[in-house]
Amino acid sequence: FQIIKTLKPSNRGELEITDVNNEYIRRGEMTWDELDGWWTDAGTFESLLRASNLVAETGANKMEDAAMKVSGEQ
Repeated sequence: FQIIKTLKPSNRGELEITDVNNEYIRRGEMTWDELDGWWTDAGTFESLLRASNLVAETGANKMEDAAMKVSGEQ
C-alpha cells in the first residue's frame, strides 16, 4: 500500500492501477509480456459478464504453452 499513498488522482479523478503496475515495473518487482489475443473492459458488472463469456467461449483461460508461467508472492 506504500505505492498507493504516493499516487495522485488521474484526470478522471481516480487512482489508477496502471500507475501502481508501472511503479512495480520501475522497481524491477514486476515484469510483463504481450500476449496474442484480445482485450475487453471489465470495469462494470455488464462488461465483466461480457468478458467472462468471451473467456468461456474462446478458451482464453487456458495456458497452452508449457513455457508460460505465472509467479509472484502473496
